[in-house]
Amino acid sequence: MKHLFTTALWLSLTASSFVNATPAVGSLETVAELPIRPGNVSVTAQGRIFATVHPLDTPSGLQLIEVNRETNAYKAWPSMDLQKASTANMTQFDTLLGIAQDKAGHLWTADMGLELGPTRIWGFNIKDGSLYKQIVLPQALAPKGSFMQDLVVDSQKGWIYLADIANPGLLAVRIDDGHTVRFSGHSSLQAEADAVMNIDNKTTLFNGKVASVAVNPISLSADGSTLYYGAMNGTHWYQLSTAALQTGNNDKIIATVKLVGAKPVSDGAATSKQGNHYFTNLNHNAISMLDNKGTLSTAVSSPLLDFPDSVQFGETGWLYISVNQLHKAKAFNGEAETAKPPYRIMRLWTGEDTAAGQ
Repeated sequence: MKHLFTTALWLSLTASSFVNATPAVGSLETVAELPIRPGNVSVTAQGRIFATVHPLDTPSGLQLIEVNRETNAYKAWPSMDLQKASTANMTQFDTLLGIAQDKAGHLWTADMGLELGPTRIWGFNIKDGSLYKQIVLPQALAPKGSFMQDLVVDSQKGWIYLADIANPGLLAVRIDDGHTVRFSGHSSLQAEADAVMNIDNKTTLFNGKVASVAVNPISLSADGSTLYYGAMNGTHWYQLSTAALQTGNNDKIIATVKLVGAKPVSDGAATSKQGNHYFTNLNHNAISMLDNKGTLSTAVSSPLLDFPDSVQFGETGWLYISVNQLHKAKAFNGEAETAKPPYRIMRLWTGEDTAAGQ
């Protein structure tokens, strides 16, 4: 009997060790499969999954959702009342895409306002879904037609940073009072002619022309002192001082611009505490990493990474990825929608001591 008990205990402990074993660096998992196209994804350190619904998806009446990883079910978040059913109005979402969270317990999303005009930033308390803050950007700095897709948030210093694709630029927004400044006109913000988006051996178009997208992926250093950025159609990754950006003085900002290293044609980026940069690699169905010594390598590649759109850290060590086949949308391929659900939320084990929030 003692022998049987010892054997059973050994088997139990062995099984438990396999279940709780640390994954190998580069391990890729599917977390959820969805019938609707996620835009950007943000996952809390406790594992709650939030995603915007991409504006190019077939209208579903949803712009912001929470996903249940156990059931693949999703629901409007924070409520159905805020989702735009048809015509946009100032009391509901208009055109959401960028999403981020901070370490103060807030979820933020960038509302590009493609129908109404104003660009708005919505901030919610993650715990109960209540509205924490809404900031309407000034028309002079974010005119109608702006495309504020990516955003990052520094809750400790009280600033939000956004990238504008339409009029290539970076914006800094003070959370307390909405004070906003813009940096634009610099070569580092522009698309690069030779950085072609070529997915599935086919040059990707946008509205009938070869896609040429300017500054888009952005990320922050762990201490919030450095903003990293690059063009979607670009192979260079830059940095500048957030303190300089906050002044709105172009000369001061330009004096801090530096080349960090190479990157792939990419839609999203995230930077770890250790200073490693992760990019969605659109042309190779991959996630690439530029390490803190300047070496660019492939972290993982997979056919399932069929247009990896955004990346953000969730639980410590896990990098979450929204995968949405965006190049198969009508606006990109110039034809009918050819994407076939499921769309995916995936995650990559990086092995880094980095969790959600800034």
